[in-house]
Amino acid sequence: MMPEKIDRESAIPAVPQHSAVKLTEGGQTAQIVLNDQVYTLRITRAGKLILTK
Repeated sequence: MMPEKIDRESAIPAVPQHSAVKLTEGGQTAQIVLNDQVYTLRITRAGKLILTK
């Protein structure tokens, strides 16, 4: 298990950030799997994110 990254200025664990554009590989949708469940992440025309099961 790797140690958590700490933001030294605020002394709280850093939260990972992921680009939605990279997750969708430049498209509009990506599938995300959690505990054998498949979720769909969609970028709308308005630039919002929708996550559905």
